[in-house]
Amino acid sequence: MPRLALYALVVCALALAAAVVSFVQGSWLGIVWVLLVGVSSNMAWYYLRRAKVTGTARS
Repeated sequence: MPRLALYALVVCALALAAAVVSFVQGSWLGIVWVLLVGVSSNMAWYYLRRAKVTGTARS
């Protein structure tokens, strides 16, 4: 797994936890965390897909 994809997944998991905590506390700031989850999951998908494409192109 590419390092950047792993970092993006970690950020995604932490942002998801922060969103849950924020909504449990009744804060609407959790919407920002949900948006960050979306961005980081898309980044992880992109880096995984890019590694797959370049890995098969090198073979």
